[in-house]
Amino acid sequence: MRVLYLVSVWLHIIAAVAWVGGMLFLVAVLVPLLRTPAMKPQAAALFHAVGTRFRPVGWIALVTLVITGIFNVTMRGYSVGQLFRGEAFAGRWGTTLALKLSFVTLIVAMSAVHDFWLGPRATRLAQEDAPASVREKWRRVASWMGRTTFLLALAVIALAVTLVR
Repeated sequence: MRVLYLVSVWLHIIAAVAWVGGMLFLVAVLVPLLRTPAMKPQAAALFHAVGTRFRPVGWIALVTLVITGIFNVTMRGYSVGQLFRGEAFAGRWGTTLALKLSFVTLIVAMSAVHDFWLGPRATRLAQEDAPASVREKWRRVASWMGRTTFLLALAVIALAVTLVR
């Protein structure tokens, strides 16, 4: 059973790296590049193409994180029932886990809204040549939703570190 647990932890880490690393790439590399004058004309199309390509990777990583996370908690001695009834959230470790899972829930909800509603709407408005003020409003909302999700992901990583230390 220990080997299965180690594989699960490994998958959990790989999924976190893929998801958070992908977001870090978008924030630290792609967005600054697309803001350069030379890239402005194709920025929206390129960002849409990269985002659309990254979407399945991100969702596979998120689903993997949830599944392996639940399994990892059970390997710490808690049953799935205790987890869903809240009995696993007692004490310092449990409180940290509860906060981490609250953030994860918020991240999944925000990612769904961003990926399946805000982002596509912002892209559609840009493609339809909607008024600039409308396009910019939706682009800004989608951008801030993505940034907030990324910051929450960094907080989840910090909480994960405290859970294992």
